[in-house]
Amino acid sequence: MNLIVQKSRLKGTVLIPSSKSHTIRAVAIASLAKGQSNIRNPLTSGDTEAVVNCYRALGAQIDTTDPDLWKVAGTGGQIKAPKEVVDVANSGTTLNIAIGSASLVKKGQTVTLTGDEQTRSRPVGPLLNSLNDLGAHCLSVKNNGKAPVKITGQVIGGKTSIACSTSQYLSSLLLCTPLAVKDSEIVVTLLNEPDYVQMTLDWLDRQKIQYENEQMRRFKVRGNQSYKAFDATIPADFSSATFFLCGAALVGDEVTLLGLDFTDSQPDKAVVDYLAAMGANVSIGPDSITLKAAPLRGIEIDMNRTPDALPAMAVTAAFAEGETRLVNVPQARGKETDRIKCMAEELKKLNVDVEEMPDGLTIRRSSLVARRSINKSRVTGHERRGTVYLDGRSDHRIVMALSLVGLVMDDGCVVDTAEAMNVTFPSFMELMKQLGADMQLTS
Repeated sequence: MNLIVQKSRLKGTVLIPSSKSHTIRAVAIASLAKGQSNIRNPLTSGDTEAVVNCYRALGAQIDTTDPDLWKVAGTGGQIKAPKEVVDVANSGTTLNIAIGSASLVKKGQTVTLTGDEQTRSRPVGPLLNSLNDLGAHCLSVKNNGKAPVKITGQVIGGKTSIACSTSQYLSSLLLCTPLAVKDSEIVVTLLNEPDYVQMTLDWLDRQKIQYENEQMRRFKVRGNQSYKAFDATIPADFSSATFFLCGAALVGDEVTLLGLDFTDSQPDKAVVDYLAAMGANVSIGPDSITLKAAPLRGIEIDMNRTPDALPAMAVTAAFAEGETRLVNVPQARGKETDRIKCMAEELKKLNVDVEEMPDGLTIRRSSLVARRSINKSRVTGHERRGTVYLDGRSDHRIVMALSLVGLVMDDGCVVDTAEAMNVTFPSFMELMKQLGADMQLTS
């Protein structure tokens, strides 16, 4: 699918959908708990459908008939080994967290997990090694440190050391080790995205799981614990809000976002601070955020805590005066795509002066709006003056970030592989149109 975007102004109020990260954690914990849990206001998307299907395969009974209330009858930690390979599709978060859960399967039983091409390109070796240290038997089927993986139980406990290029490794260990027979000690030699680990810890705290946290560098988790059924409401997603925040900073007359809770641990709430530092007009109310566009200036941003925001911030930086440096985010290369490389290549199509660094991007505004060229339209079959064609790389965050280009450019843009938006944000275009964005999908 192609997403066609024309120059637009944004104005109005929109309710941001629920958090993908919280929904996945809620499903995992409810599936490991004993009894029925209620997950209210969950996100329905490709990634959350993947986690539901995965934990159903591992033995949980999950009723998603009501999209506003998922009911989960948990396994009590007694994971089932399905005969079939469990496919987590495009959800890397599900893969990593489920690897830990699968290690709770009874000794001698095996769970095999895989995913789509993008998911199979993401390394999981460090997590497998740590679970092996803790008593499970995990291996990469192709011996390349990636999925498909086979996990043979059972994790017992003990001590391990791990470098977490992605926080998902540590979250996976923290979620499964309370159910191990013995205590576990996890030494963390590297940790990117620590706020996502804090989100996991917040869930453990609500479950009254006993652990010691030594400044995110060493964890001691008591074994032989259990998860209890719960009733929880999923908060709105700051990662999804990022595209609306950046869009409003670029072309917003007055845009108000509802449902966002700044007391939540989600790291992408920092995007509000990034945009304010760049000059956007930001007003934070008790239950809302309002932004108005203003001339933006380049700054340096340490994005280690917010790698998912890199695509949208890169586009925003392309329209800011001066130089913007997005630094200390090497893990962005290991997401669904190498987002540093992909964003550099797409911005160069706009004549942006962009420099790709090992851990980020340096972006300087160029003659963007003045750019004029004749391109043969792949959508309508006739020539469209100045239309920019961009490759979404089948990466949901890149597709949505690149759509912001069309809101600003005189002649708009076309972004391909737009179906990838369904992975995390199926209602993205609908909500953007609600604010006045001129967007349409075409095959």
